[in-house]
Amino acid sequence: EVQLVESGGGLVQAGGSLRLSCAASGFTFDDYTIGWFRQAPGKEREGVSCISSSDGSTYYADSVKGRFTISSDDAKNTLYLRMNSLKPEDTAVYYCAAEEFAKATMCGYRYLEVWGQGTLVTVSS
Repeated sequence: EVQLVESGGGLVQAGGSLRLSCAASGFTFDDYTIGWFRQAPGKEREGVSCISSSDGSTYYADSVKGRFTISSDDAKNTLYLRMNSLKPEDTAVYYCAAEEFAKATMCGYRYLEVWGQGTLVTVSS
């Protein structure tokens, strides 16, 4: 069974940092695009950052470029999102997602197939 489990969310002050983790099981990252989406209260879910394991290409939403960094540890089957210079508008539930044979850029305009349960990130002003 394919499963994604996020961790690392919490409460942080504006300007602070957090690192989210996503532990994957039931599949390996080969040929998968994996990434992070988020959903703020009253807003649609949006793609934050994705990475393609096949070629290492990445996608970042404009709102997080220069502040967030996506990475993966294929040996541990774990995806990370390092979030620096956090802003109150980054407050959201962050979801890990994955899809085989997808491209990283797809995260900019559609959802991936497999989802985790989400982890809440709250940035206070």
